[in-house]
Amino acid sequence: MNIFIQTLARDLKMALRNPSSFLNPLLFFVIAISLFPLAISPEAHTLSNIAPGIIWVTCMLAVLLSLNALFHTDYDNGVLEQMVISHHPLPLLLLAKTTAHWLLTGLPIVLLSPLLGAALFLDSDSIGVLMLTLLLATPSLSLIGAIGASLIVGIKNSGMLLSLLILPLYVPILIFASSAVSQAQFDLSISAQLYFLASILILSLMGSPFVSALALKTSLE
Repeated sequence: MNIFIQTLARDLKMALRNPSSFLNPLLFFVIAISLFPLAISPEAHTLSNIAPGIIWVTCMLAVLLSLNALFHTDYDNGVLEQMVISHHPLPLLLLAKTTAHWLLTGLPIVLLSPLLGAALFLDSDSIGVLMLTLLLATPSLSLIGAIGASLIVGIKNSGMLLSLLILPLYVPILIFASSAVSQAQFDLSISAQLYFLASILILSLMGSPFVSALALKTSLE
């Protein structure tokens, strides 16, 4: 685990030296959600009904914005090539980088969600479910996004291509997560949605690092 911790600490230090890489997506997340009451309606009933979809779509877009910086800096300075040819397991190194991405992007979104949920007039129970779905699903967003980022790492100006690759894979997460929050507002059972989100997370943890490693080797050849 030493190499995992060292890679994780290195990525966190690099991000702190360049805070715009993770602050810009978070600012986008907050500002985009803040604009919906102005564009649609400030009425509490209207906003609370559409709040789950608003927060989750904006969350997905914020994570997508941050994925461009996941590998490009290391690709430009040659670190990725050193990772590929090193004797350390490449999936473990990529898992460490993805964990750093989640700590800088996904975890702050989870922590900000109660304030934004309250701004959209969600009740306390729904806010709790929102935080739980974000906690379960944002790691999956980072893990799945790492696959797309590794595929297009050598392509310049690849933001649109990354969106086309990743957004269809995010759709099941969006459906189950927003459905869980919506059903919590009406005191309905949400266990099925949580099971699906947990299953997606487990599958992503088991498969994403290996698929990302294979995609990265293919991209660097």
